[in-house]
Amino acid sequence: MIHKHDVIIVGAGLAGLRAAVELSGTADVAVLTKVYPTRSHSGAAQGGVAASLGNASDDSIDLHFFDTVKGSDWLGDQDSQEQMTADAPEVVREMEHLGVPFSRTPDGRIAQRPFGGHSRPRACYGADSTGHFMLHTLWEQCVKRSIPIYSEFYVLSLVMQENACAGLVAMDMRRGEIHTFRSRAVLLATGGYGRAFKITSNAHANTGDGLSLVYRAGLPLEDMEFVQYHPTGLWKQGILVTEGARGEGGYLLNGKGERFMEKYAPKFMEIGPRDLVSRSIQTEINEGRGIGGQDFVHLDLRHLGAAKLRERLPQISELCRKFVAVDPVTAPIPIQPTAHYSMGGIPTDIDCRVIRDEKNAPVAGLFAAGECACTSVHGANRLGCNSLLDATYHGRRAGRTIRGFLGGKPTLLPLPENPEKEARDEIDRISRSGGPVKCGAVRHTLQETMSRNCGVFRTGTWLEEGLSIVKDLQDRAGKIGIQDKGSRFNTDLLEAIELGHLLEFSEIIICGALAREECRGAHWRNDFPGRDDKNWLKHTLAFRTEHGPRLSYKPVVITKYPPQERTY
Repeated sequence: MIHKHDVIIVGAGLAGLRAAVELSGTADVAVLTKVYPTRSHSGAAQGGVAASLGNASDDSIDLHFFDTVKGSDWLGDQDSQEQMTADAPEVVREMEHLGVPFSRTPDGRIAQRPFGGHSRPRACYGADSTGHFMLHTLWEQCVKRSIPIYSEFYVLSLVMQENACAGLVAMDMRRGEIHTFRSRAVLLATGGYGRAFKITSNAHANTGDGLSLVYRAGLPLEDMEFVQYHPTGLWKQGILVTEGARGEGGYLLNGKGERFMEKYAPKFMEIGPRDLVSRSIQTEINEGRGIGGQDFVHLDLRHLGAAKLRERLPQISELCRKFVAVDPVTAPIPIQPTAHYSMGGIPTDIDCRVIRDEKNAPVAGLFAAGECACTSVHGANRLGCNSLLDATYHGRRAGRTIRGFLGGKPTLLPLPENPEKEARDEIDRISRSGGPVKCGAVRHTLQETMSRNCGVFRTGTWLEEGLSIVKDLQDRAGKIGIQDKGSRFNTDLLEAIELGHLLEFSEIIICGALAREECRGAHWRNDFPGRDDKNWLKHTLAFRTEHGPRLSYKPVVITKYPPQERTY
C-alpha cells in the first residue's frame, strides 16, 4: 500500500506534534508513531520548561544562554544555543496560549522555580507534570486540526534517492502489513535511546529507532558518547524523580546523614548540573557512603511539608508510595543515578536539516528535531528543563523550515523499483530464524554491560571490555529465534528489530567514548582526568562501515563565550 503526503513526521512527542501544528493548514502533513500519541515519552517529563520570562528581575536571556553554554561544557554550538534561548520566552507563551495549564504565582504570572545548572529560577512548570500537560495540549491541537495520525505504525527504513529522502517504509503493527509513504519531506522526531541501559528513566519504547534509520541509510550520528545520567532515579526502578524536587528545596543525604553536595558544588549544592550531581552521588556510593553501604543515597523532602508536596510534587509523592513504598512526607526517598537523556543523535544544522558530512552538507527533504537530533544545543551535558524547550522550540523551527522548503515546490521523488525490499528482508530473516538465542537474554546482557562499562564513570579498560561484549552480542543476535510467527501485533518480531537498533548504536557510544580521551560533561574518563580543549574541543561523527563505526570530527561553533573553567 502506498500513501502520499507533503510531509511525514515520525514520532508523536513534543517535537513531532509541535511541528505538525506548525505545518497544519499550509501542507498535507501526517504523523506516524509506534505508540498512541498520548503515550509518547515527552509526557514523562516532570519538572518544567526553561525560559527567561523576567520573573526574577536579575535574570536575562543572555544569562540563560551563558548557563546553557557552561552546562554543555563548551561542546554546544553557540549559534544554536543563542537562538534557542532567545526564542524561549515566546515558545513558552505560545504553549500557554495553546492551553498548557502552567502553575501560577500569586499575581497570576507563569510560576518558575530553580533547576539544576541554571543560575536563576527559570523552570516554568505545571506542578510535576509539565511534559504531560504540554503533550496533551499539542495532541488536542492536532485533533482540532484533523491532522492524520498513523498510530501504532513502526518505521522500518528510509527511502533514499542519492542525497535526498523520498519517503519511508513502515509496518502497521495491528495488521502486520507493510506500507510505503511517499513525501516531499520527512521529519524524524523519534526520541531517545535510554533502553540500552539497565537503570533508566526511559519508557520501553525508547530504543533509538530513528538513529538506526539514519545510520543504516549511510548518514552519520553525532556525539553519541555523551549520555546523561539523571541524578535522582528511584532506587532499582530508575523512574524519574524530577529535579524540581531539589529545586523546591530537597536535600541529598549520604549514609552519614551529610548533605554531601557541599563538597562538590558549594555554591549550587543540590541544584548543580546533572553530570556533576550524578558523579557526586556515584562517588558517595563507590566510597561506601551509600545508605547502609548500599548503592543508593537519600533525597529528603520531609521538611517541605505535606501541603507543599501535595501542591508542587503530587506525582512524585504517588510514584514513591507505589514503587518503593515510601511516603516522602514522612521518610526520605532512596535514589540513584539513572540513564536519562542523549545529548548526541542525528546531526542537523541550526534549521533542523539533517546533514551528511563534516562540512554540514544537508540531505534534501530530511529533517530531525527533539531528543533524536543533535543541533547541538546541549553539547556534553544538558541543563534540566532545556529538553522540553529543545523539543518544543525545534519542533516549531523544523515546521517553519519545512514550510520554506515546500515553498520551493520540491518534486515528489520517484520511488526505487522495490522500496520495501530492505524492510521485508529484515522481517523475513528474523521470522524464519529458528535459532536458540532469546531476545530478552541478549537485551539484558547489553543493558548490564552498558550500565557497568559505559556509565557515570568510564575507563579505557572498561570500555574495551564493553565493546568486546557488544560485538559478541551482535553475533548472538543473528541467531535469535522468535516464537510468534503471526502478523498481528507481533511483539516478538518488534523487540528483535529494536534489539538490533540498541546493539548498533551501543557500539557507537562505546567507540566514541573510547576515542575521546578526556573528561567533558557527562563523559567522564577516570584514566584521562580533566577537559582537553586542545585536542577534544570538537564533535564526533560516526559513519557506518561493515567493520563498525568510522569516527570523524568537526569543529564546535563558538561565537561569544570562549571556553573557561566550569565551576559551581
